Amino acid sequence: MLALLVFLPIAAFIAILLGAPARLTAISASAMNLVLGLYAAFTWQCGCWSFSLPVLEKPALHLAFGFPDGVSVIMVLLSVIVTLAAVLSGKAPEGREKLYYGSSLLISGGALGAFAATDLFFFYAFHELALVPTFLMIGMLGRGDRRQAAWKITIYLGLGSIILLAGLVWLSNLTGTFNIQTMISNKALVPAESQNGIAALLIVGFGTLVSLFPFHSWAAPAYASAPAPVAMLHAGVLKKFGLYGILRLAIPLVPEGLHFWLTPLLVLLLGNVLWVGFVTISQKRLDTMLGNSSVMHMGYIFLAIAALIAFPGNTLALPAAVVLMFAHGISIALLFGLADRIERNTGSLDFTDLGGLAKAAPGLAFIFGIAAMASIGLPGLANFSGEVLVFLSSFKSYNGTAGLGPVQITCILSIWGVVISAVYMLRAYRNVFQGPSVKSTETAADLTCVERIPALLLVLALFAVGLCPNLLLSLLKQVL
Repeated sequence: MLALLVFLPIAAFIAILLGAPARLTAISASAMNLVLGLYAAFTWQCGCWSFSLPVLEKPALHLAFGFPDGVSVIMVLLSVIVTLAAVLSGKAPEGREKLYYGSSLLISGGALGAFAATDLFFFYAFHELALVPTFLMIGMLGRGDRRQAAWKITIYLGLGSIILLAGLVWLSNLTGTFNIQTMISNKALVPAESQNGIAALLIVGFGTLVSLFPFHSWAAPAYASAPAPVAMLHAGVLKKFGLYGILRLAIPLVPEGLHFWLTPLLVLLLGNVLWVGFVTISQKRLDTMLGNSSVMHMGYIFLAIAALIAFPGNTLALPAAVVLMFAHGISIALLFGLADRIERNTGSLDFTDLGGLAKAAPGLAFIFGIAAMASIGLPGLANFSGEVLVFLSSFKSYNGTAGLGPVQITCILSIWGVVISAVYMLRAYRNVFQGPSVKSTETAADLTCVERIPALLLVLALFAVGLCPNLLLSLLKQVL
């Protein structure tokens, strides 16, 4: 079953290349995967979700998929939700439908394979598979200075992947296997003197893929230049691979090494929240503002990871990281999808060219307002649940007699990011939707009923997790 979920988008991609209707095939495959993903969320502990196919005898490689815990289930669920919304949201350039929809499916298949793989080789390989169409789509179908953005993301993520590969090979050599669960069982074979070096490679490698400060400057230009489905899928789904990798591999295998680098990690995540936050305030275009906003919010997830590194018995840190990963993925995908619609309606995303759009497109304004409030952390929406858990997890092991520790101090400073988020997001909403109408917005069309479907799908996910976070937390009981 899990192999079907992973390979269905890839099979649909092949079908499109062979002449199948691109949009219809992409929507059909994505809808089927959403049904499978929802079914997996209820039955993931069933043996039907395990799959293993021997590929090599020596070294032992298996094309193996499985759900070792609820973290994988939530990441797969995030992937299938955003994938359907992405293929429904964008509009392919005339004559480029095969590339547009096929690449979107390939990105989705790569992300699903990475989150579901239980073999280290395929864990890495599926992520790299998803990066190839990302680069191509930005360079060929992007907007603005798309070639420079494509080269920049290629160089950054290519170098990050090479550094990550070095750390993963080091780990596999020490543990003597590529099977991730066996690696974790053999963690005693990773000596303390090697952990600092391995942890450094994993932090830099995974951190570059996640846009951890200061390895973040590729993200905003890439998302601003990318076609809507690529921005939605990469910012919403694929970028979570680095965070997932830290939770799945780094924390169980090199805990002492991560603890050694805890203070630098706290400084870097503050760079995401505060430095990038102020950069986001200064942006003059909606797409670059959203790109920097995505980078900024990675700092909160790293704060939860830092709390787990500092206090391994912290039962709130892992749920906090995973819930916020899901919430951010949904909200940023919704924002990028709506930004694409604004550009198609008005011809610009520059704040100086927009204003008063709510008069002509009240439906678009209402849904964008929900997405903006989610990004800020309004109660009742999924991001609020994740951020509250992050802040609580930072103080889970607080000892009043010992005073504030590094994690608590970092948390207090990070809370200012909530204020920064409110400033840039509310200002963006005012500049785009409020005030007098301008020429580009006077005759702008509102969302049609069909165009509202992907947006409402994501809005429903935001409210469902925001009002009942136990929908996700119940999947994590096994790993608490």
